[in-house]
Amino acid sequence: MTKKTTLLQFFHWYYPDGGKLWPEAAERAAQIAQLGITDLWIPPAYKGASGGYSVGYDSYDLFDLGEFDQKGSRATKYGDKEALAHAATALRDNGVRVIYDVVFNHKLGADEKEQVHVYKADANNRNDINDQGFDALAYTRFTFPGRQGTYSKFIWDYKCFGGVDYVEQPDEKGVFKIANDYGDDGWNDQVGDEKGNYDYLMGADVEFRNPAVVEELKYWARWLLETLPCDGFRLDAAKHIPAWFFKEWADHVRDSAQRDLFIVAEYWSHDLAALQQYIDLVEGKVMLFDVALHLKFHQASKQGDGFDMAQMFTDTLTAADPAHSVTLVANHDTQPLQSLEAPVEPWFKPLAYALILLREQGVPCVFYPDLYGASYKDKGSDGQEYQIDMPIIPELEKLIQARQRFANGVQTDYFDDKNCVAFSRSGTAEAPGCVVVLTNGAESGKAVSLGTELAHKNWRDLLGNRQDEVTTDEQGKATFPVNGGSVSVWVLAETL
Repeated sequence: MTKKTTLLQFFHWYYPDGGKLWPEAAERAAQIAQLGITDLWIPPAYKGASGGYSVGYDSYDLFDLGEFDQKGSRATKYGDKEALAHAATALRDNGVRVIYDVVFNHKLGADEKEQVHVYKADANNRNDINDQGFDALAYTRFTFPGRQGTYSKFIWDYKCFGGVDYVEQPDEKGVFKIANDYGDDGWNDQVGDEKGNYDYLMGADVEFRNPAVVEELKYWARWLLETLPCDGFRLDAAKHIPAWFFKEWADHVRDSAQRDLFIVAEYWSHDLAALQQYIDLVEGKVMLFDVALHLKFHQASKQGDGFDMAQMFTDTLTAADPAHSVTLVANHDTQPLQSLEAPVEPWFKPLAYALILLREQGVPCVFYPDLYGASYKDKGSDGQEYQIDMPIIPELEKLIQARQRFANGVQTDYFDDKNCVAFSRSGTAEAPGCVVVLTNGAESGKAVSLGTELAHKNWRDLLGNRQDEVTTDEQGKATFPVNGGSVSVWVLAETL
């Protein structure tokens, strides 16, 4: 039986420095595969502006995978190129696909300044651009002196960028539109409409209207496919990048690979209509994270029994367009003290994971700290330092395994109560099904009809949250209980 796609985000924002991640991925490869993970999403593997300390989103040199002495180190935060190649090969050898995170939106850490002509834009309405421009120095020239033209001789200069947030002579911070051959008519279209136009995010903003830039980013993808085991991409900051580019780029990389690649874009919006519009613009070439569902998990975990569980999938991408939905409980941006902080409380995480791992719709993505734990310190937005502990979710391993073993057959929903909801999977001739019951309120249960073929069968809770056994009647019906604020996954006793 073909394994159901299950993604693991194999890092978090505060993963320790010192080149530990690639060796850990190689070491865990066999265990990850046995668990039922099919795809491993790794962080940006190339050199960031902060060198060996970079999480990877301060994109500097796409071609430096921890091979060249640049930005104060040879290796990246996660290890050197050799360790990356070893990890990718170990994963592939165990049947796990490798998904690379890539930041195309901006570059940071320029090697040289250039004289540019810029126009200041209103930070809160980027379409409001001053008529009067001025000359200044900007960090827009990337020559990659440590690499010296190996793999690519392309030099990035001001013609490759649409804007910056800092200039010198005069020294000024803000949002500045760069005058060049490609951007005189304002910012890129087909981007998010927050702040009027959300083309500009940070650093030196990549100008996709420059054909040389587009060709270089296509070439980089071909190079990566030839260099390392690569099965797909996670595309950062998609709402700041014109949709036409990713449509064109996704077609190109798939044609180059001559096979399908898993491509998911981060379009961070809670607005279902915005996600749907983006999928239309890229002609369905990429999947998107279901941000609306993630927000519901966050709210449900905070509101307790005040949240209406029957509405969990209302206005979500998973309900509207499951073929393009990647579901998640948490990621590096939503974890405590990060930019999109919206944590899901630990008590609710088993419920949330059951809702993404055991249902038919969407491709689930598991977050590293939920599987392996995390502990870190950082300053909050109030300037105070906080100690954050993200505990291992004890039920998670069983839920991932259950996806491969029991998430089979027709799905029937019982989302008919504000607090206690359930769904069943009928199973198939080859593989068993399950009954999943969860509540955000007091101890409860759900009457579920499974049909006469499952009459007089004994069922047990795979998670061990309930110790009792449930037996279906002659019609294959039974009431399946669940503890307060908990989830139970009921499977045929004979399968345990």
